[in-house]
Amino acid sequence: MNQQIPQYTLNDGLKVPAIGFGTYSLKGEEGVKAIAAAMDAGYRLIDSAFNYENEGAVGKAIKQSSVPREELLISSKLPGRHHAYKEALETIEESLCRADLDYYDLYLIHWPNPKQDKYVEAWQAMIEARKRGYIRSIGVSNFLPEHLDRLIKETGVTPSMNQVELHPFFDQAGQRQKHEELGILTESWSPLGRGNDIVEHEKIVQIGQAHGKTGGQVILRWHTQLGSIPIPKSGSLQHQQDNLNIFDFELTAEEMEVIASFNREDGRLWGQDPSEYEEF
Repeated sequence: MNQQIPQYTLNDGLKVPAIGFGTYSLKGEEGVKAIAAAMDAGYRLIDSAFNYENEGAVGKAIKQSSVPREELLISSKLPGRHHAYKEALETIEESLCRADLDYYDLYLIHWPNPKQDKYVEAWQAMIEARKRGYIRSIGVSNFLPEHLDRLIKETGVTPSMNQVELHPFFDQAGQRQKHEELGILTESWSPLGRGNDIVEHEKIVQIGQAHGKTGGQVILRWHTQLGSIPIPKSGSLQHQQDNLNIFDFELTAEEMEVIASFNREDGRLWGQDPSEYEEF
């Protein structure tokens, strides 16, 4: 693994890098090329999902990349329509088949879908999948504090990671504090606030100029200083390389406060509140 990238140790002992690569919307042959290029550029944590319909592209990229499989950390996610115990296990097996992998390093429940109320059952299936060797580390995505508490109370197993919407418009301070209390690592999806041009905001650009960095690099560095793992997506090799080049500078407390000033009480960009939103 690239020695310039710091590592975290999850609560189950798995070591993960401080930045990962998002693959949402990267699929087909173009997706394969982009994902393989990211691996060759230095990314080792690769984020995917059953619902992204690109687990096969990730698997093919692994074979085309120069990086040995054992150096990669491949992650995918369980869709809401398959939370029932037997279906969840079958879906995890299907995920492995799609990617032509013997195991996933990380597997997450994509959304809690609380109205369906099967996420505890899905978590029990994840625990079993780990026992069977399908998955090295099990976690969740978009789970609120009450969902986490229930999982732990009813199964005795704490997720290793929770991937949540996190960007300067929505810094998730309370959620991150809960994760810290429980020993759960935070991972940021949409870390650059997709489609909102915050990387070009005057205040962000000024911070970047002070460090010889781009606005995007400033925001990704902000994530790492919060203790969260950002998973930016890019099909461009230059952007992939730029996004990795964030560990040779440090934002000051004042600069962190400037970025924090963008936070809104409910800054979710697409209104996907996990207490209501459901994805199947």
